[in-house]
Amino acid sequence: MNAMAAVAARLGKAALTLLAVIVVSFLLIRLAPGDPAQMLAGDSGSADAAFVAEIRRDLGLDQGLDVQLSRYLKAVLRLDFGVSYREKRPVADMVLERLPSTLLLTTSALVFSIVAGIALGALAARRPGSLLDGAITAVSVTFFAMPMFWVGLMFIIVFAVRLGWLPSYGMLDASAEAQGEWTALADLLKHMVLPVLTLGLYYMSILARVSRAALLQVAGADFIRTARAKGLSPGLIWRDHLFRNALLPILTVVALQAAQLVGGSVLVETVFAWPGIGRFAFEALMTRDYNVLLAVFILTSFGVIVVNLLADMLYQAIDPRIDRASAT
Repeated sequence: MNAMAAVAARLGKAALTLLAVIVVSFLLIRLAPGDPAQMLAGDSGSADAAFVAEIRRDLGLDQGLDVQLSRYLKAVLRLDFGVSYREKRPVADMVLERLPSTLLLTTSALVFSIVAGIALGALAARRPGSLLDGAITAVSVTFFAMPMFWVGLMFIIVFAVRLGWLPSYGMLDASAEAQGEWTALADLLKHMVLPVLTLGLYYMSILARVSRAALLQVAGADFIRTARAKGLSPGLIWRDHLFRNALLPILTVVALQAAQLVGGSVLVETVFAWPGIGRFAFEALMTRDYNVLLAVFILTSFGVIVVNLLADMLYQAIDPRIDRASAT
């Protein structure tokens, strides 16, 4: 299989995966308890039945699921994600307004978790069984075991309420932007510290443990012993032999982390009142705003698929044998 055919096959699988996600998400949301029409009419149960039925007609919810699904798929092909039931605005515009905030938060947390996790894993692997190794393992297990929302709340209590060092909510103070670009940037960075740490520490703990295990496994391989016997320097062995061969499992975890970060951002954005699509999706769930939920699911699923495609390409760059295996 040549390179172009392999890329075409991957893109075809990605398109089918995205289609399956859309169909399954649509059906699950429609079959979940709750009625958007009742929510809009008033959830007290006292709303007039005729009024609720009229709202359902206006929203197209009185049609069969097959008709609603067919109509939605045709609209999505035109990149039309409908109108928010609650705010009566195009969903695409509302998501795009909040997407940069989520990308800033999740990308920063991902970079932090990769750099800190791999660095800690490498330090632990260089001295297995040492006090440093034990301390890094203990820290990793601790942050992995603690719920993310609880970590965020503890950070708020300690660093925002008790010490007053950092802001506890929002993305930017209203007065900061009026004081100039540099003041606004400094204020943004202060607002980012706690959410990024809350989101990144959990994934850092996973990467640290995986990196340590992968590096120790490769360190015991025959070709590493051969490299040492040839008199190669420890730094060269780590850079060109050990770390490169340990990258595949690390890269797999990084790809999975990137997929899970959006799910984690829902909790973090809610705890810190961060104006991103995670908090936006949570609010839409509470109000049964189907179109908003579906748009967020589609967008995040698309991002996960893209990340996995990039991971496949990186696998081949690191280990060309993967490409030859897929061709057979």
